[in-house]
Amino acid sequence: MTGASAYGPYPVGPYQPPPPTSPAGQPLADFGSRVLAWIIDQAILTVAALVVAVPAFLAVFFAVLQPAIDDSSVDNSALPVRFWVALVLLEGGLFVIVVVLQYLYEVEMMFRSGQTVGKRALRLRVTPIDPGRRLTRGDAAMRYLIQFGVGAFVPFFTLVDGLWQLWDKPYLQTLHDKAAQTVVIKVSA
Repeated sequence: MTGASAYGPYPVGPYQPPPPTSPAGQPLADFGSRVLAWIIDQAILTVAALVVAVPAFLAVFFAVLQPAIDDSSVDNSALPVRFWVALVLLEGGLFVIVVVLQYLYEVEMMFRSGQTVGKRALRLRVTPIDPGRRLTRGDAAMRYLIQFGVGAFVPFFTLVDGLWQLWDKPYLQTLHDKAAQTVVIKVSA
């Protein structure tokens, strides 16, 4: 209920604190928007990885297994070993490709505009916590290295990192935001 009351022209009801803002006064991104942007970005990266992985796996399959299936005179005793060695090498190569794709996607897009496709879709942007600075490639790389580099080797780090913003005050930062001295803001239309 709003309007005049015994307390003057102030709204009647529970106190609602103002939304949190960055040091530059811009509204900060909420948890749900950041998670949805991350899901969109991961879906894009997954599709890109599959575009590379499926043809590569089929190539290994047909190069290693198909000749043995077609030619019954070939000694097949070493076939499982050759297939697994080829598969492990393929997996290592795909890992390198995915890391490079993810780096280019996360760091270069972030450096150029402060946004990935997911952040752009939800009108979010990464900015330095210091309003007088511009986002550098080093800031974007630091975010990437903490979020994905540490997350690849420390169990549950990615989960803790993502949830950190729920209790961080005053800037709702994740651990990778803190390391890079950045915040995620809402961008007006």
